[in-house]
Amino acid sequence: MKARHLFYSGHVQGVGFRYSLRQIAAGYEVAGFVRNLPDGRVESWIQGPTEEIGSMEQEILRSHLKGFIKTVESYDVEARPDLKGFSIV
Repeated sequence: MKARHLFYSGHVQGVGFRYSLRQIAAGYEVAGFVRNLPDGRVESWIQGPTEEIGSMEQEILRSHLKGFIKTVESYDVEARPDLKGFSIV
């Protein structure tokens, strides 16, 4: 199992970004979370099979969310066994 820690910047708060990202995650075999950060970015943690993570990331960038995203920082990290499901924090 792999994990990716992502930070989205742009106009990503107050536009339904977290809800939409959770809806996208429902179509993949992933666990993790999405949350707003005080600095205006949105943080997400996605873990699961490598191909599922990659496909989900690509779908996010092809979805209507693309228009709100200015930059994405993405880091490969160790998976967390405590995460089940995908939630908005």
